[in-house]
Amino acid sequence: MSALPSLRTIAIIGAGTAGRSFALICVGAGYRVILEDVMPANLRRAQHEFAQFGQASINGTLELAGTIESGVRDADLVIDFVPDELESKLEIFCLIDRMAPPKTLMLTPSDALSITDLASCTYRGENCFAVRGKFAEITKGGAIRLLHPTSSNELSLAAVAEFLRTLGATVQVEIDHDAPMLVKNQS
Repeated sequence: MSALPSLRTIAIIGAGTAGRSFALICVGAGYRVILEDVMPANLRRAQHEFAQFGQASINGTLELAGTIESGVRDADLVIDFVPDELESKLEIFCLIDRMAPPKTLMLTPSDALSITDLASCTYRGENCFAVRGKFAEITKGGAIRLLHPTSSNELSLAAVAEFLRTLGATVQVEIDHDAPMLVKNQS
């Protein structure tokens, strides 16, 4: 039996309020976090907030990246914090899929979009997952719904669920029964 994938390096795409907050939660839990944003001001804000976080509560590390490529090249898991709209998610999924190593898992917060659809537009559909629920509630034991396509890799799914639990979330795993409506990549 194979072991769960090790998730030590977390790339977070989008350093707006939600992305920065989630990055600090991950750093506090001991992860190496690479935070990427196209807007340098968001990265400066993240660096300032990290400095205010206090050394006593820092178990992990925070690195800043100015491009998606540099942000995801070493990632075990990539989480995007782009707007929850189809065009934005498709664009970021395609970029991550092209630039991240094959081992990298993808996680997206989405209250509206089908992970089955998004995953079908990548070459790593079995390693794409979605979260429904408020990330702000994660450290308070908040309930998070982890959705996956029917074709997902069970070990990858278990690793993502365990990652969310290490942050303090209560994880409910669910199959996304949506039939893909987008065109799947053909190799």
